[in-house]
Amino acid sequence: MNVAIYTLGCKVNQYETAAMERELSARGHALVPFEGPADAYVINTCTVTAVSDKKSRQMIRRARKQSPGAVVAVCGCYPQTHPEDVKGLDVDLIAGTGDRMRFLDLLEHAAHEKEPVIDLDEALRRRTFEVLPAGGLSARTRAMLKVEDGCVNFCSYCIIPYARGPVRSLPPEAAVREVRRLREEGYRELVLTGIEISSWGRDLPGKPELASLVEAVCREAGDMRVRLGSLEPRTITEDFCRRTAALPNLCPHFHLSLQSGCDATLARMNRKYDTRRYKESVDLLNGAFHRPAVTTDLIAGFPGETEEEFAATLEFIRSCGFAEMHIFPYSIRPGTPAAEMEQTPKAVKESRAARAAAVAEEMHQAYLKGCVGQVYDVLYEQPADGLYQGHAPNYMLTAVPGADLHNRTLPTRIVGVENGVLRGELVGDSGKGGE
Repeated sequence: MNVAIYTLGCKVNQYETAAMERELSARGHALVPFEGPADAYVINTCTVTAVSDKKSRQMIRRARKQSPGAVVAVCGCYPQTHPEDVKGLDVDLIAGTGDRMRFLDLLEHAAHEKEPVIDLDEALRRRTFEVLPAGGLSARTRAMLKVEDGCVNFCSYCIIPYARGPVRSLPPEAAVREVRRLREEGYRELVLTGIEISSWGRDLPGKPELASLVEAVCREAGDMRVRLGSLEPRTITEDFCRRTAALPNLCPHFHLSLQSGCDATLARMNRKYDTRRYKESVDLLNGAFHRPAVTTDLIAGFPGETEEEFAATLEFIRSCGFAEMHIFPYSIRPGTPAAEMEQTPKAVKESRAARAAAVAEEMHQAYLKGCVGQVYDVLYEQPADGLYQGHAPNYMLTAVPGADLHNRTLPTRIVGVENGVLRGELVGDSGKGGE
């Protein structure tokens, strides 16, 4: 069977798609481009915003139009939270965010029997973690390992706890086994991902902390470097910094979700920290690591946000000196408390997002300029515009003159910045021989 998959949304969705692709290949099926003909189309959906829902519907309709006789199967967060919407889209298989291997069993059944199937559970009742094979791109450069699923934070703008259920953690011994396999397969970098990895361990015996998992993973990873996914700011403590700073293969790149730099707005968002605690986390990281890249997300124009509150946010983000920011105008997610609050006009949201993006770009350029003169071990990945590009440990894109440097980690001196990319030169004769 020729199967085409389209993935929307977060890195966890990407991870789960990669796991399904590996399993489909192992079962003897062929993976084909989504844009062409196929026997079955899988749309792994997202529902983080109403726009995500719209994109999911568009891709479902596109699949049905491309090959009217093909099986169209939908999984992910959108059918988990809005099953009735998906039922009206002429779909053969509807599943949610649980049990991906059963979903593939049902996909094969739907293709053989030509009978519509609906297989949905109640996400909030889940208590077990589904272990899926870790992996990454076929180039064997960067792999992801999902170590956690679910969230119980219930931020006022977010529907994900209802789509993913409570926190479930990958046991550390299972994580270590996956890391060993990935290292032996030749991957050069590992990203720990999850819906809310800061919550890892709270459902395991003894409630181990995330730092203990990171230590175990880094030990097993050997010369493969390790990168962390998005972290809740309260994860960053003196103990966390002391333990993780001692790990030579842990990348000094920390994405701390912020969303607002105003305490009143954070309270309406039902976030579990204030700006004082957030800034403490940034300061701890800057004190423990050499020029770490601290990055974040920001929502502009959240319901009820005044001009004074937004000004406080601008002042706060400047004080943090972020290496990079992802900024979004607030998007209504029906079914959440924030959707019922007094909304900020669209033009105001867009204007504030643009103003915040301008500040973010200033900080990003300042961070890049501060990299000049530094020597980083860069993992090279692909050619681009006559150069070879890769990522430094701080995840800044770096380019050097060179031939085939693919999948090699080489010491690189940063000599400048061009179009948002660090320009480097290989140190010594590292570009001529092996690693």
